[in-house]
Amino acid sequence: MDIATILGIISGFGLIVFGIGFGKLGNFIDPQSLAITIGGTLAVMVAGAPGEILKAIPKHMKIAIGGKKYDPKFYIELIVDLAQSARKNGLLSLEARAEEIEDVFLKDSVLLIVDAIDSDKVKQLMEEELNYLDERHARAFGFYELAAGTCPAFGMIGTLIGLVNMLKGLNIEGGGAGDIGPAMSTALITTFYGSLFANVVFFPIANKLKVRHAEEMLCKQMIVEGILSIQSGENPKFIKEKLISYLSEAEKADLAESAQ
Repeated sequence: MDIATILGIISGFGLIVFGIGFGKLGNFIDPQSLAITIGGTLAVMVAGAPGEILKAIPKHMKIAIGGKKYDPKFYIELIVDLAQSARKNGLLSLEARAEEIEDVFLKDSVLLIVDAIDSDKVKQLMEEELNYLDERHARAFGFYELAAGTCPAFGMIGTLIGLVNMLKGLNIEGGGAGDIGPAMSTALITTFYGSLFANVVFFPIANKLKVRHAEEMLCKQMIVEGILSIQSGENPKFIKEKLISYLSEAEKADLAESAQ
């Protein structure tokens, strides 16, 4: 589990509560303002997103708070091992190995070269799969970016509603001037809710999904490079060096240290 995501969101709410003061927390609780801001945002999300995105929300939450799933060092070791098997026993020997691979993309890619499909066709099929993955993930984190942009807008709508109601009910001659302060405070709470949930909830989720997407895409691009290299019969040591070039300097150092 990615403790940083959970800790960050909880800390964000906690620090805001601390800044408000526990004794004054009641001033910021308004069910109607919450209904306008959060309810309106959720309504727009439902209206603007396809059903498959809505069904995948629990999965998105699991990804956002889950630990790192794709480790490039693991894929380097696995691909190099496959390359050694192919060099020693031929490409057909990889068919049995493919059944042991849990990563569906890697498994399917191995089976493509086992079936002796043309390398250009293999590359095209794998890149098309990556393009689809990229588009699908973009729709997912774009969904939460939409929420982050919509939430403050509904906060402003709630503020305008509050101001209109306040001005409509204002009766200065009847001594209504004393109600301006409380009424204005209530009107502004919706803006507070909009900014709070956009920046503490929706933006962090969208950014974490982007991070997980980048991690997955890196590993899958390494798979494309590795599989095509195996099919062309390249030396496993050379394949390893090519895949290591995808890593950051810190990851390269970590890999070198673990190899000692």
